[in-house]
Amino acid sequence: MARLNGHLLRLPFYLLSVTMVVPFYWLLITVFKPPAELARTPPSFVPHSPTVANFYDAAWSPERVNPGHLQGIFQRFQVDFGFWRFLFNSVFITAAITAGALLICSLAAYVIAKHDIKGRRAIFLLIVASMMVPWQTTLIPNYVIMRNLGWLDSYAGYIVPALAKAFVLFFLVQFLQSVPDELIQAARVDGAGEWRIWWRIVLPLLRPALAAMSIFIVLAEWNNFLWPLIIVQSDEMANLPVALARLNSYYAGPDHQGAIMAGGLLASVPTIVFFLIFQRYFVRGIALSGLKG
Repeated sequence: MARLNGHLLRLPFYLLSVTMVVPFYWLLITVFKPPAELARTPPSFVPHSPTVANFYDAAWSPERVNPGHLQGIFQRFQVDFGFWRFLFNSVFITAAITAGALLICSLAAYVIAKHDIKGRRAIFLLIVASMMVPWQTTLIPNYVIMRNLGWLDSYAGYIVPALAKAFVLFFLVQFLQSVPDELIQAARVDGAGEWRIWWRIVLPLLRPALAAMSIFIVLAEWNNFLWPLIIVQSDEMANLPVALARLNSYYAGPDHQGAIMAGGLLASVPTIVFFLIFQRYFVRGIALSGLKG
């Protein structure tokens, strides 16, 4: 009876998991359907003739029409290296923002949490208050700044505005509150400089918190769409969300959805792998921080 009650209490979570799994399952089966099956009504929930042509169809040729054969995701883009160019853009931009934001926020968190500077609390409260401002309100000012700096359609336009992460700084400050001040003082007595203390003591102690925050940053930047859509003018500088959105607007009809879904599947794999690798650090970082005031 107790076991049955436990399952009933978890029923809302089971239903919620279904709503998350079903769309991914639909994406997965669509990737392996041929064009004729994609246009079938009613749709099938299991591919009857599985194919990998939505990734690359060797039978397709631009010189002649071959019924039942369309371009795969690796054949649809006209830029150099095609789909791989957008994958590189997303990987490079996400990695640069994640590494840069974590380093900058760890430095700032160390100063705020462990240095007795004038106005420290006011600065911290101002940073926390900035989280209350909707990020959409900064789109136009940021765009004007990027245009004046000549950073539109460039990696700098992607990366530099995204390095300031107020929540990451807030989280790291709370984490550092649990680090004894005596540890930092002992390092100073031993003659260590502030840069060395940050590098040799603070960063190793912050490792669980940095791993936890890296998941948030990677997921947010990998799926970032609106800001890249605003600053990107050429196809070569598009990231994966923008490239797939443009692809979806270029090709109408259900028979083209297989290639678009293939791109969506390839775009989702890196984030899933990243989360599976770092999930234990995520749980540990959240538990150790305690979000203390």
